[in-house]
Amino acid sequence: MKNTQDRQNKPTLTAEQQDQITAAAQILCEGGTVAFPTETVYGLGADVTNLDAVNKIYQIKQRPIDHPLIVHISDISHLHYWAQAIPDSAWQLANHFWPGPLTLILQRSRRIPDSVTGGQDTVGLRIPAHPIALTLLDALGPEKALAAPSANRFGRISPTTAAHVREELGSAVDMILDGGACEVGLESTIISFHDQSPKILRPGGIAVSALESVLDSPVMLAHNTSQTIRTSGSLPAHYAPATPLKIYSAKHLWDHTLALAAQGSRVLVMTWSDIGQLQPSDQSIQHFSMPADPVTYGQRLYAKLRQFDQAAFDYMIIEAPPDHPSWLAITDRLQRASYNPFDNKQN
Repeated sequence: MKNTQDRQNKPTLTAEQQDQITAAAQILCEGGTVAFPTETVYGLGADVTNLDAVNKIYQIKQRPIDHPLIVHISDISHLHYWAQAIPDSAWQLANHFWPGPLTLILQRSRRIPDSVTGGQDTVGLRIPAHPIALTLLDALGPEKALAAPSANRFGRISPTTAAHVREELGSAVDMILDGGACEVGLESTIISFHDQSPKILRPGGIAVSALESVLDSPVMLAHNTSQTIRTSGSLPAHYAPATPLKIYSAKHLWDHTLALAAQGSRVLVMTWSDIGQLQPSDQSIQHFSMPADPVTYGQRLYAKLRQFDQAAFDYMIIEAPPDHPSWLAITDRLQRASYNPFDNKQN
């Protein structure tokens, strides 16, 4: 079982880190909020059983109260405590991928309050694969868990370093645990077992093919219009910089960029493919090359979007990712970041 093996091989933390985690656990037990690292993004955590603390998350993030929070637990043996009627397929995935970037949508137990689930009968649960997160959860004990969405303002770019959290939330958070840059850099894959049929509600750090391999059966990808369960990151507009972001294929990207520059706009162009002919002489255009593999691209995406968002560009022009399952999570994030209900046609 992956859970047992990974916990045994958990990296050793320094004495200073241990002291910080002890202080953070005390803050959480007293109803405070703590931002902490996971392998995906930084989370804004509060004791899931403390309604006042959970409400602080919504206030700090300016998050709609009907938008559910993912709950982080420390061990697979605690799953029955927070969920019920758990199907065999969910156990299969939990045993294989936890700790890891996988969130399971299950029937909640009576211990999960309405404010965490947005009034739904389901709850999203996962075990994060980060030593600081796991040690923090262990310090809280088996009858505690952390409601923890991403540690940023609602709908904005998720933070992948402690500095990102400080820049965006500042003193609104009682404590920020620094665990360095997040290893995955994109949010978890969310899979639902509504009607006992596994369905991906949000693509993320675990590929569809990996899920299908473990279950030995196809896993469907839900479309937003057909989702009956509200989940984190399911709104059409999400993960967005303040700077307008547009997605174009390599064929059309440069024409649109030059047109915007001709109108006097400062444009950031971000590509992944070898389009060497794009050597802009116009100083109003900056070209940045991203990695051509989806894993490294995903690790760097949010940090780069945040960096360029602070650089006073008028537009970000992003080359469309490849139409390949391995790029599914990246495509999902960019489409939501670029969403415009009045002009959402991409070339």
